[in-house]
Amino acid sequence: MKRRSLFTMIPAASALLAMRSQSAPAPLPGATAAGFTIAVQCWSFREFTCFEAIEMAAAAGAHVELFPGHKVGGAHGDLKLGPDLPEDVLASLADHLKKHGVAAVNFGVTPVPGDEAAARRLFEFVKRLGIPAITTESIREIDLIESLARESGIRVAFHNHPRPTALWHPDTIAKALDGRDALLGFCADTGHWATSGLDPLEVVRGIAPRLRSFHLKDRAEIGKWSHDRPFGTGSTDLVGILDAARAVGFDGNVSIEYEHNWESNLAEVAQCVGFLRAYSKVRAG
Repeated sequence: MKRRSLFTMIPAASALLAMRSQSAPAPLPGATAAGFTIAVQCWSFREFTCFEAIEMAAAAGAHVELFPGHKVGGAHGDLKLGPDLPEDVLASLADHLKKHGVAAVNFGVTPVPGDEAAARRLFEFVKRLGIPAITTESIREIDLIESLARESGIRVAFHNHPRPTALWHPDTIAKALDGRDALLGFCADTGHWATSGLDPLEVVRGIAPRLRSFHLKDRAEIGKWSHDRPFGTGSTDLVGILDAARAVGFDGNVSIEYEHNWESNLAEVAQCVGFLRAYSKVRAG
């Protein structure tokens, strides 16, 4: 007899997951009328410093998801973003965010160390910057992650890269999340699912109650890699995906991760922001 995939059972299992969870994720800053926060994953602007990426996100009308190892920039030059940054640099970064009216709503994709002291430093670093969420692929450390998430109130979402990486298929993450706290969930990278031959809309429909964040991408087709496109110009059913998320009260960050035209993609990122703002206005109107 053919074994049923866990993925086919996710909708039923998700209700149980929600009932077993102890914590409700806190709302993120900057929410649209549709309930989610629009952000740019700063990896989209990796050719620029973190300070410059914040300015570019502000110009596009979005908040930011910071990533580890990004050169801070400004007076801090090549210092890299992470838990070991001095307090004065963190204060300067916080001031730069405030100056440009931008909130840092997520940090990732970042490893979570298996050593509790090192993992705690990561959570404390995120908390000091006022960031409410972490994105990771460190699923082996889920027991420690759950404990620190409960302690700190920080959401943690598990991200997928394409096949054959460890978390490419949603079954793997769904199984690991079974019975876990509501602070834990999925970071849905729609482009990587498409590259892996999975229909992003069908995946999102299956895991919707456990969605905590997005790395949203629009791609030309399912089943092979293609470069990112401005939202609404590819074949990904972004409206259907957002509708499925909103149907279960999704209130996390929708981060635009635009991995194309690295040195000159601000206009395309702004087009993606405009798509999300138009969606929010229509759906909430």
